[in-house]
Amino acid sequence: MTRLTTSAIDAYLRLVRRPVDAAVGLLPGRRTGTGAAARLTVDRLDATVRTVLGAALGDPELSEQAQRREAAAQERERAVELRREAQAAEDDSEVRLQASHEQASRRREQAGERAASRRRQAQRTAEVRTRRAREVERERLKVSREQEERAEEQIEHRAAEERLPAVQEQAQALHERELALQQAEEADRIGDAAARVKRQRKEP
Repeated sequence: MTRLTTSAIDAYLRLVRRPVDAAVGLLPGRRTGTGAAARLTVDRLDATVRTVLGAALGDPELSEQAQRREAAAQERERAVELRREAQAAEDDSEVRLQASHEQASRRREQAGERAASRRRQAQRTAEVRTRRAREVERERLKVSREQEERAEEQIEHRAAEERLPAVQEQAQALHERELALQQAEEADRIGDAAARVKRQRKEP
């Protein structure tokens, strides 16, 4: 009779659990989420019902089933907790890994920005140096031209000073020649006048 009672109760509980298990199976998170928690609740409720009925009916087999189901529920709960801890550790690891990747990416970006800044600074420095070199070269050329012009002026001045005595001698010689020509012309006039006077004296 006891065996029949135990089988009938077990079959009834299984029948009752069938739609409940089906509904629990539709819940998300079958391993660590809502589905797993709902299944544990149903298993513990099943074990509690068997414990109560076993005590009420004095059925040691039902009590033993209840103990086994409670132990299985505890094992499943422990497994769920372990899976949750593993998932949390994995999530934390992924978060740390993502943070590490982001930090590395920021470091690469910062390094790239620093390198670009150094390149821009080097370019500006090169441009300043080039501009200064051009200014220095222009100043050097200006000074060189000024020195050449002063040298040419000095050469022309010295040449003029060196030519001055010769020019003065030429002017003096020209003046003396003009005086000589004037004296010769004057002598010719005097000679011609004397000859006319002489001819006039000879005429009756």
